[in-house]
Amino acid sequence: MDATAKTTTADERRRADLRQFLMSRRARVSPTEAGLPDGGARRRTPGLRREEVAVLAGVGVSWYQWLEQGRDITVSGQVLDSVSRVLRLAEAERRHLYVLAGLNPPLVRVVGEQRPASAGLTRLIEAWMPYPAQIIDRYWNNVAGNEALQEVFGIDADCRNCFVNFFTSPVYQARHVGWEQDAARVVAEYRAAATDFPEDEGFRAIVEELRAASPLFAEIWARGDVQPLGTRCKHIDHPLVGALAFESTQLKVPERPDLIVVLHNPAPDTGTAEKLEWLASPEARRGSLRRVAG
Repeated sequence: MDATAKTTTADERRRADLRQFLMSRRARVSPTEAGLPDGGARRRTPGLRREEVAVLAGVGVSWYQWLEQGRDITVSGQVLDSVSRVLRLAEAERRHLYVLAGLNPPLVRVVGEQRPASAGLTRLIEAWMPYPAQIIDRYWNNVAGNEALQEVFGIDADCRNCFVNFFTSPVYQARHVGWEQDAARVVAEYRAAATDFPEDEGFRAIVEELRAASPLFAEIWARGDVQPLGTRCKHIDHPLVGALAFESTQLKVPERPDLIVVLHNPAPDTGTAEKLEWLASPEARRGSLRRVAG
């Protein structure tokens, strides 16, 4: 089977799935829920009729019928949002409708104020001990971090935003090997994160703060480089144990699209895991206290 035939078959399956999905969603919404009279005994099947969905969504009856039949028609996100509203689709269902209609799904909506990390996510980063782990929001604000994060990177409880901390913390810069070389990549990753939310002023506020605080940041930001988040290596020169090497991975949380879990895994064959075990030991804690006292 050639590529064209495979594509046609995939499109046919997608349109068949679209038909079944819309019919099933339409059947579960009662006229009363949609603000219509229920029609009493005149209704042979539960749920809304096609023409009722079309009228409530503000689209042509024929156009909606073609959509539900899976015909090859032009659709827009605005119209799909109207249909989603009438069919009372949840956010995941709305995104699924976009995919079945042949459009890229919209960004996940983050509604209301930032909620704290759940107890389960907090337990996750605590269970990652003695390796560093943290939870950040979409602006890279530091939501939560385990004890190893503070000990290894010198990130204390006063760290509001990891991006700002990268360019303004002397302690972090002193420990981060290759800090100036990594700065360009970090800035490119932040621009990629901000690109997903073009109307969000929160990103702009952080950029303006850093422009005023760091000439180096201002210079790099002006280049306009963009790079997606991904696993990357971090090298630390720790004052107690010396060289540490990590593979840093960012994980999205489906039920909390506003949060990112960042896990630092010891790079293999570097002795990092053993050093981290020692840093978490009572002996290392006593050494840290003597160093602070001295």
